[in-house]
Amino acid sequence: MTGTTWRVPRSRGALAGLLLVLLGAWGALIPVVGPIFGYGYTPDLAWTMTPGRWFLQVLPGAAVFVGGLILLGAGDRVSGTVGGWLAAAGGAWFVVGPILSGLWDPTGGFVGQPLGSVPGMITAKAVAEEIGVFSGLGVVIVFLAAAAGARFSVQGVRDVRAAEAARERRAARAQGAVPTGTGPTQQVGGETERLRPAERPDDDRRTDR
Repeated sequence: MTGTTWRVPRSRGALAGLLLVLLGAWGALIPVVGPIFGYGYTPDLAWTMTPGRWFLQVLPGAAVFVGGLILLGAGDRVSGTVGGWLAAAGGAWFVVGPILSGLWDPTGGFVGQPLGSVPGMITAKAVAEEIGVFSGLGVVIVFLAAAAGARFSVQGVRDVRAAEAARERRAARAQGAVPTGTGPTQQVGGETERLRPAERPDDDRRTDR
């Protein structure tokens, strides 16, 4: 088991990729669809795009969506890692973006206010909107992306064995040798050794008359 096996089964990032696609779509669409159901942040207008919605919700949601798609189709470690990092970056921006926006807009108008907020009070609806639109959504995305990236960074025994078997098959085809797993064998020193055509017993090459 030497070197790095770059190819991995496409199923490795399928579940995390699917979840990230769904969460990315939620994060990108909720600012324009949520007000229809009274859920989200001000302005309370559906299908209305503002700079804050674009920069803090649609853009990171699109990054998570694309990262999830990459994970869904990733068949090697490089693409899987890239997809995981892209989704993680989008998830992190859901968390820190609204905080950093206070640097250029101390009034908070860039982010908006939860539709369920009441001046001087903390309501359950406002908390649910904060969690579902920004902080909670970002934390879940970062967790899934990190888990997916970890799976692509680990080189399992099955990965190495599959890669070695594929190399043996390619070498056998190139040399015209007997593929691994076929042909007669003999016991030599307690180990099974495959016979080359010239070493096979004469009886095996005879035909019934």
